[in-house]
Amino acid sequence: MAERLTIGEFSRITHLSIRMLRRYHEQDLLVPAEVDPDTGYRYYSPAQVRPALTIRRFRDLDLPLADLRRFLRAESAGGTGDDTAQQVVVAHLRRLEDRLGRTQRALRTLRELLDPGTERTVTLEELPPQRVLAVSLDVPEASDLGWYDSAMRDLDAAAAQRSVHPPGGRYEHSLFTAGHGRATVYRPFDAPLPPSAPDTVRELHLPRRTAAVATHRGEHDDIDLTYAAVGSYAAGNALRSHGLVEEIYLVGPRDTDQSDQWRTLVAWLIAPTMTDQ
Repeated sequence: MAERLTIGEFSRITHLSIRMLRRYHEQDLLVPAEVDPDTGYRYYSPAQVRPALTIRRFRDLDLPLADLRRFLRAESAGGTGDDTAQQVVVAHLRRLEDRLGRTQRALRTLRELLDPGTERTVTLEELPPQRVLAVSLDVPEASDLGWYDSAMRDLDAAAAQRSVHPPGGRYEHSLFTAGHGRATVYRPFDAPLPPSAPDTVRELHLPRRTAAVATHRGEHDDIDLTYAAVGSYAAGNALRSHGLVEEIYLVGPRDTDQSDQWRTLVAWLIAPTMTDQ
């Protein structure tokens, strides 16, 4: 094989179109071994075949251009760039695995929605009264879940000893419909509030309350289906909403990293009737 390959020859060897090779050059991903200054003809070396095919695979996997350039620079640096190249690959593989997981969960949810015989089990239950330590806050619009993590850290600091009962949260419906609203995160706790507890933590007594209840399984990507089930049950039985929904984290990330084992009790709180008051 010749040491200098025309772009046509290189295209035939790699199955990359001439147009694609020109684009890789323009994007500074695969610079030809030589460019004739008079004619502008591009020439490649046999050693560039594997990098060319590697670039194609990474682009097929949607690796961002900036990350791909970092990878190629690290590869060309030899041993000194091995760690950087590995970091780029590992980070992108994690992103692909996350995307695949979301796609698979979305497909499962879609199959459930398209099957008229599939319904999530909902029951009407009374939740027992509880004494808890709680952090209440107004969640601003466009917030991520940092507020929940912060609240749980404060509750953990206040209650060093873990309760046998699972933590939970009470949320205004506007938190989901408008993207902001009142939230209360809590941990069951029988002892008095420790003096060293963060200022955000207070004692709270949760009364006995009636709710349309369903157990959500797994991650929360499709928890909207569980919400739809309990809300539809309440509406179909003419039960007036209390304006709050309660989530009780029976098994969650604090208990296991196996997301298929996670269980969240979703309780659509029902407003008491006149006879209940």
